[in-house]
Amino acid sequence: MARLVGGRHWPPRVTARWGLWGTPRVAELALLVILARMAKGTIRYWAAARETAGVGEEPYDASTLADALAAACARRGREFARVVRRSSFLVDGQPVGTRDHAGIALPAGGTIEVLPPFAGG
Repeated sequence: MARLVGGRHWPPRVTARWGLWGTPRVAELALLVILARMAKGTIRYWAAARETAGVGEEPYDASTLADALAAACARRGREFARVVRRSSFLVDGQPVGTRDHAGIALPAGGTIEVLPPFAGG
């Protein structure tokens, strides 16, 4: 038996044309596409990034470079985040440069290289 919870039916109703609670099914499908696009790969840390991370590499599970870096920074703390902000990045050997990290899609099985500034060129 359905009941109203917060102005919505509970349990949610699903129909062929409309999704949960009468929302267009397109929104649900878009969320599934986003979740399906999450890629798994490896982040490699060099120099100061390796020292502050405490590991040489770790796996990522993210759809964009920004997502992967945010997850790594959340796990490692403020000092690591400071090093990452100053670093440059390679994704599968290709330099990211000044491009927006949210626009860099990560490939499945890819490698992110975190390169902090090096002394001595």
